[in-house]
Amino acid sequence: MTDFLDVTRREITDRLKELKPLVEEFNRLEAAATALASALGSAASDAGHAVVGRRGPGRPRGSSSRKKATATATAAAPKAARKPAGRPAKRRAGRRKGSGTRAAEALSLVQGQPGITIPELAAKMGINQNYLYRVLPGLQKEGKIRKDGRGWHAKAT
Repeated sequence: MTDFLDVTRREITDRLKELKPLVEEFNRLEAAATALASALGSAASDAGHAVVGRRGPGRPRGSSSRKKATATATAAAPKAARKPAGRPAKRRAGRRKGSGTRAAEALSLVQGQPGITIPELAAKMGINQNYLYRVLPGLQKEGKIRKDGRGWHAKAT
């Protein structure tokens, strides 16, 4: 058994030695291709042409590069008509606000079965428990329910 392991280990080591120069060549060629693409991209945008298929670093798929967007905006609109630089339109930070239908469903289940726990609620609603760990404290802050031990109870109105 140890002979088999030694032979296998030796074969793997030999194969790694064979492949190492190829991997190094691949990395060099990839770096050269990236450098050429960025050089072509800056030269093309300097000439007023945008490189198709390139987007800026950290930009989502489907968006164009900043240089392309800036070049088309300056070419399309005169300088006097452009918006002043500043903050973009007001955007919400964090999680998107829901419609509250799940919260209403959870509230009705709590009212129908006082003392119900989050795992029981999740099973009845067919959703993940993690969602309820966010929703129920919100209902508690609104004064609609209260927590007693592990169970949730509707507050009397």
